[in-house]
Amino acid sequence: MIKTVKKLFGGVNLTWSKLIVSAIVAGVLTAVAAIIPALRYTSFHAITVTFEVWILFGILIILNSKSNLDAACKCFAFFLISQPLVYLIQVPFSQLGWQLFGYYRTWFIWTLLCFPMGFIGYYMKKDKWWGYLILLPMIALTASSYCTYFSDFQFNMPKYVLITLFCACAITLYPVLIFQNKTIRIAGVTIGTAIVIALTALCLLNPPVYSTEIMGNNEEHSFDDTWTVSLADEKYGDVSIYYDEAMEDYFLHADFKRAGDTVLTMISPTGEKTEYDLHIERDTYEVTKRTPQETAK
Repeated sequence: MIKTVKKLFGGVNLTWSKLIVSAIVAGVLTAVAAIIPALRYTSFHAITVTFEVWILFGILIILNSKSNLDAACKCFAFFLISQPLVYLIQVPFSQLGWQLFGYYRTWFIWTLLCFPMGFIGYYMKKDKWWGYLILLPMIALTASSYCTYFSDFQFNMPKYVLITLFCACAITLYPVLIFQNKTIRIAGVTIGTAIVIALTALCLLNPPVYSTEIMGNNEEHSFDDTWTVSLADEKYGDVSIYYDEAMEDYFLHADFKRAGDTVLTMISPTGEKTEYDLHIERDTYEVTKRTPQETAK
């Protein structure tokens, strides 16, 4: 297993045909991950929105290239093929249609940057101490993803555990897999481990909170600050009614701390109780009013 992994980091004969096929496969799999709703709040969706897995692809291309120019051209070609393909496949399944390509602009800029990054990245194969400095920006981007996904993992356990572990392993093990120099390996693992520990502590000390307004005061939901509101299980967060002076109206505010399903209860000053089934995700929620029969149970 270890030998197979090591071979990927510099022992593959990366022909242009292999590169093109790999780019197509990566684009198709990423599009599928974006299309399937069940994957929306899982580790498999990460490849559609953040860099960490694509960074791995770039590193593998660089280490299996034969020269600076070869690395630059192959990195550029890989992303030039795979990224537009991700959006193209999604077009028939998206409400945005061809407008979805508006999101490709940012990725196209990164694709252009792949040429100089591939050219410079090839110097990591020289196995010198400054090779780790070339790697550091990629570790920094992966560390940013680790912080994001560890926070998401806290909010929605056990989801996001795979991508969180992937980021942690990448930060600490890239130096071992890329370099042969023992000093660089030890220094890289030490720095990577320190980064993971520091970010983990930071996330634990600042647990994720999803703050939002669940509903406003209107004909369907009529309430003010004399009403009492609560969640059936407080582990999911806190709810309160507040008056917005700018809007000159009352709103039901929530600070969600965990994903899941619970019941929102609103009680009027006269004792009339209204209940809602509440489904919580990391960045969205769904409120469904219960029938009088369901409330009475």
